Amino acid sequence: MKILNASQIRKLDEYTITHEPISSINLMERASSAFVNNFIEKFNIDIEVFIFCGTGNNGGDGLAIARLLDQKLYRINVYIIGESAHGTLDFKTNMERLKNQITPNQVKNIAALKFPQKEKFIIIDAIFGSGLNRDIDGLAAEVIEKINKYPIVSVDIPSGLYADKTTINKNIVKAQHTISFQLPKLAFLQPENQDYVGNWELVDIGLSQEFINKEVCNYYYTENKEIKPQLRRPFSHKGTFGHAFLVAGSYGMMGAAILASKACLRSGIGKITIHTPKLGIEIMQIAVPEAIIDESLSEKNFSGNWNLEKFDAIGIGPGIGLENRDGFISLLSASKNKKIVLDADAITMLGNQPELLKLITEKAILTPHPKEFKTLIGKNWKNDFEKLEILSEFCVKHKVIVCLKGKNTAVALSDGSIHFNSTGNTGMATAGSGDVLTGIILGFLAQGYSPEQAAIQGVFEHGLAGERASKIRSERAVIASDIVENIK
Repeated sequence: MKILNASQIRKLDEYTITHEPISSINLMERASSAFVNNFIEKFNIDIEVFIFCGTGNNGGDGLAIARLLDQKLYRINVYIIGESAHGTLDFKTNMERLKNQITPNQVKNIAALKFPQKEKFIIIDAIFGSGLNRDIDGLAAEVIEKINKYPIVSVDIPSGLYADKTTINKNIVKAQHTISFQLPKLAFLQPENQDYVGNWELVDIGLSQEFINKEVCNYYYTENKEIKPQLRRPFSHKGTFGHAFLVAGSYGMMGAAILASKACLRSGIGKITIHTPKLGIEIMQIAVPEAIIDESLSEKNFSGNWNLEKFDAIGIGPGIGLENRDGFISLLSASKNKKIVLDADAITMLGNQPELLKLITEKAILTPHPKEFKTLIGKNWKNDFEKLEILSEFCVKHKVIVCLKGKNTAVALSDGSIHFNSTGNTGMATAGSGDVLTGIILGFLAQGYSPEQAAIQGVFEHGLAGERASKIRSERAVIASDIVENIK
């Protein structure tokens, strides 16, 4: 799913109006109906509703929503912020349509704004929309400060939040739910906005798919319907599904090797060979009997005379430690023409010696968490939007793929595009979860998936496994082994 910026969204509305064709007021009605249908699934009719409307088209949505909810027999209170006489044409049309059902209140004095003390109520925020490009002050800012003490559902985007850049102004609605139209906003996917967006959902309002298809963008959102698993044919054998080579584990960190190798096997790989230090051989043979063991020359760390010709993909990093710089250089050199995924200590060593980036394979997949990514690039970022710019530039410059882990993990491809993930939950914030991801991606690479597909689908299926695990264990109780056992 494409993520368009505010300017593109405005053009999408205009294109739909012109080419469907549909009048702007009827498109607003369609959007408001979609919002209402979602809203009534969440909130029972016994809850009182306070709707705050600006005088732009987002406010017009709010007025239409008020009328439709009133027809569903909800108790509705409408408040207008700003001069109605200065409202947009569609705002005024919806004011006219509402007048026989509800008389809106004009907010002139914040002190006069009262809410019930005991009864259940919800606030709908329809003050400002996705086109906002200025700071909020004055009465609107006072209203936002007051309503932020209560439960809020925002229409399309929380008022005050910029859709596609950092919002410097902090007069922003803090929504518990955001019901957004058609496509996600880039702002929804940034950690800096977690206090404002709440749980967000999309409702389809029939905007032109033709326009969306042809519009160029740099950001995408990966949905379930986009994932197509590889077919397994009846006369296949273990050699059909690839042979992976995983360099993982060191003294005190053999668990990382176990988790990554088990995840690789669960992802459908035919065979996996684990390069492990001598002290880890018995551990691996017992914990992962399906794996082939390649013995390190070292007692406690990775070290080998690398001959990687027979392997379809290489994984390096989980729990390997930072001691063997020379061994790491020789391993990267030997992996030069192989599909490769680098994680954990391998990424830290790259960050400590950035000249080694010249040794890694084109379209190599790197899976850092934010702190490791900072080490890799050698600097910090001012905000999450600058982080995305840096991420995109890094992947283009070095011709690599980076899975920047976190909620909505950002998978940046070597063409600079970024694909945000839609699966996963807080249960996955646990030691070893990243090792599991490395194993899944390695398994997909060895089976013949392209690096792009292995990264995007690996992240997606990793998140799905975490969701399944949390349904069994609860988010609080999930550990990395649970994620492995729920790869399907």
